[in-house]
Amino acid sequence: MTNTYQEYLKEPKVLTFEQMVQLHEEMIEEIDNDPDAQELYQELIERATDYSSLRAKWILLSREEKLEKDPLRTSFHNAMIIHFNMLARYLRMKGKKAEWRDQLGYEEDDPYCRKTIGDFGCYIVFINSICAR
Repeated sequence: MTNTYQEYLKEPKVLTFEQMVQLHEEMIEEIDNDPDAQELYQELIERATDYSSLRAKWILLSREEKLEKDPLRTSFHNAMIIHFNMLARYLRMKGKKAEWRDQLGYEEDDPYCRKTIGDFGCYIVFINSICAR
C-alpha cells in the first residue's frame, strides 16, 4: 500500500501540515534562548526520533514482528509524551502559555490524542531530518 498525505487527513484527530508548522513555531518561540528549555527540547527530539524510527518501519513489519516490537513502540511513545509534558510544564513554570501542548490533546480525555501527539513527534523529527542536510 502506498500512503499519502491525503489518506492521513482522513483519519480521526489528525493535524494538518499547516497546524503542525504553527504548533512547532509556537513551541520554538517559547523555548527561545532558555538553556533549560533547549535541553528539554533536545531530549524530546531524542525520544521522538526513537519513536518515529520504529513507527516508520511499522507498516513494513509482519504481524509477528509487530507483536514482538509493540511493547518497545509503546515504551518509546510513552517516553516521547512524557517529554512533551515535561517541556510544557517547564515553560508554564516560566510564565509561558504552552498552548501547543493543549492543542495536541491529552489521552486521558480522548485516546486518539495519543496518535495526534505521535504524529506531531514525527513532524518534529521530519523537520530536524530535512534541516540536517
